[in-house]
Amino acid sequence: MLCAVYYADEVEALSAIYGDEWCVIDEEAHIFCIRVSDQTQNGKWTLSIQIHLPDDYPLQSPPQFQLNAPWLRGMERTNLESKLSQVYCDNLGEDLIYLWVEAVREFLQKKADYAEVDTNSSEWKSQRVSVQTQEADDADDGFDLSLLEGVLTSSLEDVEDKHEEYECPKINHGEIITDRRSTFQPHLAVVFFKQQVRQVLEKLIQNKKIANATHNMYAYRIVHHEGSTPSIFQGCDDDGETHAGSRMLHLLQIVNAENVMVVVSRWFGGIHLGPDRFKHINNCTRSILESHGYLAQREDKKGPRSGKKRK
Repeated sequence: MLCAVYYADEVEALSAIYGDEWCVIDEEAHIFCIRVSDQTQNGKWTLSIQIHLPDDYPLQSPPQFQLNAPWLRGMERTNLESKLSQVYCDNLGEDLIYLWVEAVREFLQKKADYAEVDTNSSEWKSQRVSVQTQEADDADDGFDLSLLEGVLTSSLEDVEDKHEEYECPKINHGEIITDRRSTFQPHLAVVFFKQQVRQVLEKLIQNKKIANATHNMYAYRIVHHEGSTPSIFQGCDDDGETHAGSRMLHLLQIVNAENVMVVVSRWFGGIHLGPDRFKHINNCTRSILESHGYLAQREDKKGPRSGKKRK
């Protein structure tokens, strides 16, 4: 208990120092996240550090950390992780998080100084920080992967930059599911144009907690009833959670949902869930569709059941 009180002062100080960059993921489980950028004007390189503070930190145990950045791979990741481990060894028993953050910032600054920056990445991709949780991709959750064949997927780079012509739809937030320190939350918006998909994503990441989610996977279906044959525009993005977006889109297809997009945010808690993660993503998607009447609409379209007469 004494240790928990001890690092409570450190957490309060970090919140004061870093402001909006500091985010509480799960206060009870002592899970926090901080977004770190280089010191260039627009922050060319950014990553987030998700941190879990054990009850006996800092006197006995180090924090557990996860570095989230889509570009951080191979030796570059290994070298940064080794650097943070060395910082811990050099400062045993002392407050560590500030030292880690500044070590990461120094790493990013060097990268900004010497690396060539891809200036063509979209606003969404430049603001988002995603990471593979390295769970088994082939975990059997009962989903037939052959159903994914022929499913249209699209990235935001495929969407023309005309979203200023449309009003950003209202975003509704669904019930939270928690399992072994991982947290899942769905979000739903009514969309009639592909440009609104980007608007919704950009609006969501204005919320720093959602921006710091390990994954923000999404799927959408837009149906225009013009002429004899409706035009269907659909797409999805896994955001590092393999096949998750495709599963979500398949569910939208099954219920014949029209003019809607669903985003499911996952905050990874450090414990791999295996196929259960897909169950939670599916349940999040289904529950928010149901709460906004999309499953009821499907039932209405079915008509009377076979063998039963209308009264």
